[in-house]
Amino acid sequence: MSRVLLTGATGLIGGHLLRMLIEAPQVSHITAATRRPLPAMNKVTNPHDPQLSDALTQLTEPLDTVFCCLGTTMKEAGSKEAFVLADYTLVVDTAITGQRLGAKHMLVVSAIGANSKSPFFYNRVKGEMEEALIAQDWPHLTIARPSMLLGHRESQRFNESLFAPLFKIMPGKWKSIEARDVAKAMLREALATSREGVNILDSRQLREIAKAP
Repeated sequence: MSRVLLTGATGLIGGHLLRMLIEAPQVSHITAATRRPLPAMNKVTNPHDPQLSDALTQLTEPLDTVFCCLGTTMKEAGSKEAFVLADYTLVVDTAITGQRLGAKHMLVVSAIGANSKSPFFYNRVKGEMEEALIAQDWPHLTIARPSMLLGHRESQRFNESLFAPLFKIMPGKWKSIEARDVAKAMLREALATSREGVNILDSRQLREIAKAP
């Protein structure tokens, strides 16, 4: 996992993951492609462009592993078209870039309830994104499906504030999860090189991986 690509580094999970990748001795270089510039950091190259896809197409250095933590809400996106761009198109563009540059493992943040046949737009787009990545036939594809995320955001999402107490007491995969635990589980999965094929992890599994000694 020497050279990695990360998209979504300015988000809740991606921010935690970026810091963990910087500290990981197994990682020699991180390409964090973003829409807005990041502060200078050790081991990090930060190609940035308001159109993230333009920054991705300019990458030429070989990669081993790709992490995608892109994601928004309908409210933040402002329209269905903008939501599809952020949660489907740019995710697929990230994966295409990774394959073009030789990466063998893709790890992506999806969502609980992802289903291409769901009557709910959010879940349907997430499911279609997953199917698109599976169709790319990665040697190893890890799909994280967290429930409600816990962690500090610059601007709190209303629904998360409203339902957070409920999700904290829900069982199994429905129980809310700390964003840093999702990031930690993704990093550990990236280091577990023996696994192959498609691996889908729900909140319960992600929490177990993150908390394991």
